[in-house]
Amino acid sequence: MTLKKRKILGGFNRYRLLLTLGVAVLLPAAGLIFVNFNQLRSLERDKVLEATFHREFNEYLAISEKQAAKKAYSMLDEARALYPSPDDSTSEKERKLDLILSKCECFGHLTLFDEKGALVRSQPKLMNDKYFRKEHDSSPESYNLWFKLEGKSLLEQTRKKGRPIFYSSWLKRDDVDVYSSAAIFSVPGVAKDRVVLGVATFDSNYLKEHLFPQMIEELRAKKSADQGGNPLAMVVFPSDAEGYEIKPFAASSGYGHGKPEVSRKLDEPFHGLSLGIKFQGTSIKELGETWIHRNFIILGILSLMIIGGLVLTKHIVSKEMAVAKLKSDFVSNVSHELRTPLALIRLYAETLELGRITTQDKKDQYYRIIRKESERLTALINNILDFSRIEAGRKEYEFRETDIAELVRNTLDSYRYQVEQQGFALEESIEPDLPRVWVDREAIARALVNLVNNALKYSNHEKFLGVKLYKEQSVVKLEVEDHGIGIERRDQSKIFEKFYRAGDPLVHNTKGSGLGLSLVRHISQAHGGDIEVESTPGRGSRFILSLPLGTPNLVHAEGAA
Repeated sequence: MTLKKRKILGGFNRYRLLLTLGVAVLLPAAGLIFVNFNQLRSLERDKVLEATFHREFNEYLAISEKQAAKKAYSMLDEARALYPSPDDSTSEKERKLDLILSKCECFGHLTLFDEKGALVRSQPKLMNDKYFRKEHDSSPESYNLWFKLEGKSLLEQTRKKGRPIFYSSWLKRDDVDVYSSAAIFSVPGVAKDRVVLGVATFDSNYLKEHLFPQMIEELRAKKSADQGGNPLAMVVFPSDAEGYEIKPFAASSGYGHGKPEVSRKLDEPFHGLSLGIKFQGTSIKELGETWIHRNFIILGILSLMIIGGLVLTKHIVSKEMAVAKLKSDFVSNVSHELRTPLALIRLYAETLELGRITTQDKKDQYYRIIRKESERLTALINNILDFSRIEAGRKEYEFRETDIAELVRNTLDSYRYQVEQQGFALEESIEPDLPRVWVDREAIARALVNLVNNALKYSNHEKFLGVKLYKEQSVVKLEVEDHGIGIERRDQSKIFEKFYRAGDPLVHNTKGSGLGLSLVRHISQAHGGDIEVESTPGRGSRFILSLPLGTPNLVHAEGAA
């Protein structure tokens, strides 16, 4: 297959891969991202999150109002059950009312109205307050006047409703607005034709300092847990303050100032008050915007991850396809390289067998060719076997103290005929008195042969081969130089990878396994050394194999690593 056809086929395979990734992954992922993006924009535009928060807050405030009313009615029921009978003596009535006041500090005043008039008892500890005492002193006259006129009507209303009637108002105490809520109820055990009423007035200070703070802290804690830990603040304030600057009657910690996000006017028993709720340090609008922006960021990150995954997948698949192609080329090239020496050996052997060669010189020449081709075949097979052992992790090296100069000379001598036959000028430079080196003789010889083969294959015009062996500091260096096609800079870091072949047309037109330089690198590293390349395209290359000087144990340990 020609280079042009390979490029066309490779481009088609990459196009098919991109098309598969686009249809199977990219289009569904892009559609999902687009749908989610539109949903987030819709939520942002329609204020859906804000409406949801408002609806939830309204529902919770309604529940909170019912809980507050239930608690107030419970306290009233307990007090009503202990209320004195109108037939008791005055002292007994006072004792029972005082007993109720001592049991529940929630009430400021308790009143019993019957045919004899109104009896009012108040919290003893509050009587030192002149405004509270004034209310106590004026209450009997007020109740007598009111109940004598409307007592029967009020009694009928309580019986019809089946629960107390509440009257709420704001009183002035020393220029301070004080909330007052009084419950009017029927006294149990009294005949229906008698006008007997009880009145329980909630103490304003108790409501402000105990009942409402305790209630809103419980509600706030529960609601914060429901909201995933977002800090909430609640407030009780006068209903007529809605729309104006709010002066809290009672508030939770962290409320600060300002209006609540959502508020609800309370009905009986705390008519005239409103319950409000908001987030601490932020607003529903800000939370909604934060949530939207965070999800946009997450969506963006997911999009980048999908794109990155696709790019990585394409890179990995492309690499695998390239490796598969290299393996295919490897099989093709190795088959060709095996076929060539085998064909020559067979040709010359058959010629000799048929007796067509009569002169001894010609026979000797044919024998040398058969031997050289068999050595070439052996070297190729050894490369493949070495590569197989390296891949399987079973390659072992036998290190011996070696005269490296003698090893290099012998290897070049055995290869000199092939070099000369191909018209190459061989320049050999071996430094005298080199120290002995601990190496695997066969491995080093094979590395040198691979480097020489490389030089012979990829030199087209100026046929020069230079081999240099010398000592530099604590290493012995073996250089193989040619004046061939050279190597592009982008390929110089890749030529030592298995199966890799540079993009030059001469390289592709020259059969090879793509294993030679990979084996050279493995051999050098196993000896604790390294392989480097210096090359200029069109002017040739120089490969430098470095072997360290050291004790056998050290070298062997480094090689094994």
